[in-house]
Amino acid sequence: MSVRRERDGAIMVVTIDRPEKRNALSLEMSRRLAEAWTELRDDPGLRVAVLTGAGTEAFCAGADLSEVGAWYRSMTPIERRRHGEREPGLGGLTRNLDPGKPVLAAVNGACLAGGLELALACDLRIAAEHATFGLPEVGWGLIPGAGGTQRLPRA
Repeated sequence: MSVRRERDGAIMVVTIDRPEKRNALSLEMSRRLAEAWTELRDDPGLRVAVLTGAGTEAFCAGADLSEVGAWYRSMTPIERRRHGEREPGLGGLTRNLDPGKPVLAAVNGACLAGGLELALACDLRIAAEHATFGLPEVGWGLIPGAGGTQRLPRA
């Protein structure tokens, strides 16, 4: 599982590379995404980033719920709140980090839950013909927690 960064001149291509899990984000992958946005912001030679998912099945299925659920249950409510206040959430693109340069989402398959919120936080979204979008958490009575309810009507 990884987040790959490749550079082509002034373009940084960031690939969520975990196709066996539909590119679901682990906690470590979320941190790696935040590092990519920091690099984009701080490197004057970079002008734009393209965010995509490995393979053709999924752009990103959101958070890896098996990992995040275990991690969440291991903390007290106070620890969860403190973590939420200081961590960059979904790789930092949805809050706490503005790279100040355009980020394009190249959606190449399923774009669900936090993956859709990640794409919505990008400046521009380009989708393959077979791409699908959804916020399945709404069907479970949950609110998209990374700005999806604010960004979706504006997309």
